[in-house]
Amino acid sequence: MVLENPLIPFAVGLLTVVLLLVWLKLPAFVGLIIATFVVGIVTTEVPIVDVPTTTAEAFGEILVGIGIPILMAAIIGKTLMESGAAERIVRGFLGLTGKDNSEFALLGSSYVLSIPVFFDNVFYLLAPIGRSMRARTGGKYAIYISVLGAGALGTHMLVPPTPGPLAMAAELNVDLGLAILVGMSVALPTTLVGGVVYGRWIDQRMDIPLREAMGTTSESIQETADKSTAELPGLAESSLPIALPVALIAANTIAGVAVPEGSSILSATGFFGDPNIALTLAALAATGTFYRMSDLDKEALGDELTEALKSGGNIIAITAAGGAFGAMLQTAGIGDYIAEGLGEVGIPLLLTGWLIAGLIRVAQGSGTVAILTGAAIMAPLTGGAGVHPVWMMMAVGTGGMLFAWYNDSGYWIVKEVSGITQAETFKTFSAVNFVMSITGITVVLILSTLFPLT
Repeated sequence: MVLENPLIPFAVGLLTVVLLLVWLKLPAFVGLIIATFVVGIVTTEVPIVDVPTTTAEAFGEILVGIGIPILMAAIIGKTLMESGAAERIVRGFLGLTGKDNSEFALLGSSYVLSIPVFFDNVFYLLAPIGRSMRARTGGKYAIYISVLGAGALGTHMLVPPTPGPLAMAAELNVDLGLAILVGMSVALPTTLVGGVVYGRWIDQRMDIPLREAMGTTSESIQETADKSTAELPGLAESSLPIALPVALIAANTIAGVAVPEGSSILSATGFFGDPNIALTLAALAATGTFYRMSDLDKEALGDELTEALKSGGNIIAITAAGGAFGAMLQTAGIGDYIAEGLGEVGIPLLLTGWLIAGLIRVAQGSGTVAILTGAAIMAPLTGGAGVHPVWMMMAVGTGGMLFAWYNDSGYWIVKEVSGITQAETFKTFSAVNFVMSITGITVVLILSTLFPLT
């Protein structure tokens, strides 16, 4: 069956994933791959004979980027939890914020870390801390998931030198210093409303239990939470698996901006700052602490790490399948179709940029693709129309947050790493995206009115 309008493959894909994942309750990987095949069959953009290959290629491209980092993150997550390192970090945070404000420690951490580090990696690294904090405080897991997602999402979408905002700044010809300053000014209130305000609201309406995730059971987490501080590793040793990859990746990001091209420094930072290497080194550090704090022999240690890798493999499969589904929708042309249609609608320019990026995000899943596409479309219309490019950059960036669902690999990462259900993921992470997007464009409209900069 061949249909011309890209909205048809999009609608068919949406109905297919709902049927397979919600009604039939198939495993997420199976349902997403079938939905990808269905979209490929329906769209005119992919010859039917090429649908299997196109699906496999999209799946493989995502695996290249996430395969090693997720597997290493699985090891980091399990060993941080089992060694007591995550619990030790939690106690350090709570010593600063107190139990009543524990969410601010996670929010601040994810907000800062996501400036140099991709959202996915930040969530991998901090999710074990959120799980351990849930065991320590006895509740508030919905808040912890919300603030982890909100903090990482805010700077990931709005603040250079994160690659997406950096590319937007270049596309819209925005001074990098101004982009960072304004980006942080918009991201902060947006993150607070989405993470803390909404997180506290939803936490009063749902109690998310600890479940097995990343190879770690809720019982083992609770057992660790009951230990005395003297039985846990030191704070510096506990923090090393988180601080090390962040420092290496941040150094690579900074060097890419500050160091002249061709410098030998770039070779070193490029190697050690690659997420594959950085997270591998972090996994070695976390494993060393786990081995030292446990009474396992080397064979038993290998078995424990293998269990973590099994968990990571499942996450990889689901995440790559979700990305492949989004890529097939993108190939079907839904993003371009929406952008062209909205470009002809006479609504205010900033709202147009926000809406284009938002609908592209919903249609094909990737926030980065949404903001880069939105920026490219709006660049020729910005500046001469009395709108400063930095405000258009912020409008497009907040639009790219609009909603996360089955075609977004980040949705599946949050679900699987946190050990929560699809419904719980929609009520926390997906809803946080929506609240942040609405809050963000509101902040942009207010600030651009008060400080037009033109």
